[in-house]
Amino acid sequence: MENTQNQTDTYALSIMTDRNRALAATVYRPKDEVKAAVMIAPATGIKRQFYHNFATYLAASGFGVLTFDNEGIGESLSSDLAKCDASLISWGRHDMPAVLDALQDEFADATYHLIGHSAGGQLIGLMPNYQAIASVFNVACSSGRIKNMDMPYKLKAMGFMDAFIPLTNLTFGYTPADKIGMGEPLPRSVARQWREWCNGAGYIKTAFGKSIHTHFYDELDMPALWLGFSDDEIANSKNMDDMIRVFSKMPVEKRFFEPKEFGLNSIGHMRYFSSRTNAKAPQLWQMAVDWLAKQQ
Repeated sequence: MENTQNQTDTYALSIMTDRNRALAATVYRPKDEVKAAVMIAPATGIKRQFYHNFATYLAASGFGVLTFDNEGIGESLSSDLAKCDASLISWGRHDMPAVLDALQDEFADATYHLIGHSAGGQLIGLMPNYQAIASVFNVACSSGRIKNMDMPYKLKAMGFMDAFIPLTNLTFGYTPADKIGMGEPLPRSVARQWREWCNGAGYIKTAFGKSIHTHFYDELDMPALWLGFSDDEIANSKNMDDMIRVFSKMPVEKRFFEPKEFGLNSIGHMRYFSSRTNAKAPQLWQMAVDWLAKQQ
């Protein structure tokens, strides 16, 4: 990776949403012509810096890339967290569309693609400007339904969802997920919706007709590749299938792997984006490059 920094220009960007909230973002611009540009939509409570090495890799392969912090996360937190009214729905309906617009502004005359990690792939059916997305590459994206999880992880998930989230929301006005290794502190509505959706029929579907009355999940028809891993206790195969079914018109190619196929002990829910994973199994990141190249 030593030479990739010299092949790209990296700079900060502030993106204003239609909620009048500023999102912190980073642009990765290849030195040569950009034919395809990618927005990396993050997992719940994960800062954009987590995807830096992966974004640099994509840019070194010739793709324009934009990473961002959702409202209330990282450098996109502009107020007391207890006063932040961001939600999973606002992330999908307002943050992600604004980022896609910014991607088009930054990289004119390109095709536009979304790489989603967990929630980043789940929320795209809320984007009113989804038509601009030529393809989707999802990693560890699933319904997150607790009912489909295996023991003993199911007990851990139940404790987090049914005890930690409501107790800390009540006590602090937000969920300090960072205290138990679950990303950044979460705005209360983000955590509350996360709990409701995972306890119900899974991400998104639980909210249809309740908190979500307008969506585009039954309209998205761009090609998509979804990657999953057998040691991912959240995005297991059942939960991946649950989420894929919500995108009723999306032609999905699902690939589900054992880490040992790549000589790795674990990949799980997060390690696909690790530079250590790429060093040991470069074919994993190459899958993203090959997919994007095929969509041009």
